[in-house]
Amino acid sequence: MSSQGQRARLKVMTAGIFSLLLTLGVARFAYTPLLPLMQQQAGLGVAEAGWLAAINYAGYLSGALLAMLGGDLVLKDRLYRLGLVVAVASTAMMGLSNDFTIWAISRYLAGLSSAAGMLFGAGLVLNWLIRHGHRSELGIHYSGVGLGVVLCSVAVAWMGEHLDWRGQWLALTAFGGLLAIPALAWLPVPPRSMASQGAQTWQDSPPSPAFLRLFMAAYFCAGIGYVVSTTFIVAIVERLPGLAGQGKWAFLAIGIAAAPASIVWDFVARRIGDLNALITAALLQIAGILLPLAGGGLATTLAGALLFGGTFVGIVSLVLTMAGRYYPGRPAKMMGKMSLAYGSAQIVGPAVTGWLATRFGSYQSGLYLAAGIMLLGTALLLLLKRVPLRPVSAP
Repeated sequence: MSSQGQRARLKVMTAGIFSLLLTLGVARFAYTPLLPLMQQQAGLGVAEAGWLAAINYAGYLSGALLAMLGGDLVLKDRLYRLGLVVAVASTAMMGLSNDFTIWAISRYLAGLSSAAGMLFGAGLVLNWLIRHGHRSELGIHYSGVGLGVVLCSVAVAWMGEHLDWRGQWLALTAFGGLLAIPALAWLPVPPRSMASQGAQTWQDSPPSPAFLRLFMAAYFCAGIGYVVSTTFIVAIVERLPGLAGQGKWAFLAIGIAAAPASIVWDFVARRIGDLNALITAALLQIAGILLPLAGGGLATTLAGALLFGGTFVGIVSLVLTMAGRYYPGRPAKMMGKMSLAYGSAQIVGPAVTGWLATRFGSYQSGLYLAAGIMLLGTALLLLLKRVPLRPVSAP
């Protein structure tokens, strides 16, 4: 590959990573470490904090539904660019007001904008890679998810010594604006015709209905495993014997492990295949979910956080890469369907976990639930190996 081609690939991949740093790290994930400060300084109640999180998930679901609608890549590109602007605006809204309604609108828009990076951005990056003869993998792109967790954790920890809650949101707004510049400038606008630069027209090859249904069900299970742990892991760690005040380290460990994970799982998938890689990641994630409950103090808890962080992003990356390969001409189409299943779990999981916590007096029951659902999802992935990928009537 020529040096010019390498530079073009690097710029496209960097644009994708920066889009995730903005739409997830700044606009979406920063709410988690800033939540305690907003409760202390801005009067945000416990119930209201939960509603804001649910509204954020609803925004992401809306983005997934939008990704499923028809439309060419040029339209997806416009929505991607609009989403980055919305991400910056939604972050500013959090710092410019202390009105709950404004915060709710902000969290919905932040969730909506996260689909721009996770789905539209990923689809555009994948299509560019395919059209220019590169490996059709999204591991590098989705490293931005883990980097986003690390970014918001470190930034909030550092700014907490200098700024109040409002100042931190406004500082994040300025930083998000800087991230938007390369995310917008370095991702080329796709050609209006899918036939460009001598390439063939990219033909979609959708999976069979039975395969798709099982695939979506397995991804729903993965969504339960993800949301329960990421939502409650800090609260759970804080209440474990001898670990009060250590929850922030578990959250940071998740981000550190997640940053390179999607790239690592791309290499694993090349060796053993996509489905086998997904099954392996799911089994390791079950172990990561349960380790904090096994005793052993902070070391065991951090090991579980590292295992969890090293697998959940890998699962997302592998699933959405597979979905994009089935629809290279319209990659966001199946990505949206899969994300709808994953996003639905993000609403169901916390609600069920909250009910279990009320009944049994601890969030720990939610981790057992998440591990059990993940085990079911692993069984569905194993079943996928026996289901025809293509419709029987297809030539």
